[in-house]
Amino acid sequence: MAGIRKKKRAYIEEKDCVACGCCVKVCPMKAIQVYRGLYAQVDADKCVGCGKCAKECPATVIEIREVTA
Repeated sequence: MAGIRKKKRAYIEEKDCVACGCCVKVCPMKAIQVYRGLYAQVDADKCVGCGKCAKECPATVIEIREVTA
C-alpha cells in the first residue's frame, strides 16, 4: 500500500555515548535524556524517528531504525 510509513525510532549505542546532551537539545519530542551523566536514553513512546538527534550526535552513536515489533 502506498502512503503508509513505517514507524522509526532512534537507538543509541549507550556504551559509546559521551553524554554531551546535543541530542537532548535538538529532540522536538523531548524523547531523550542523559542518564546519570553517563549516556543518553531514548523514550520509545515519545520518539517519532525524525533523525535530528542522529544528525547532531558528534560521537555518531545514534541510529534511526524501523520498528519491527
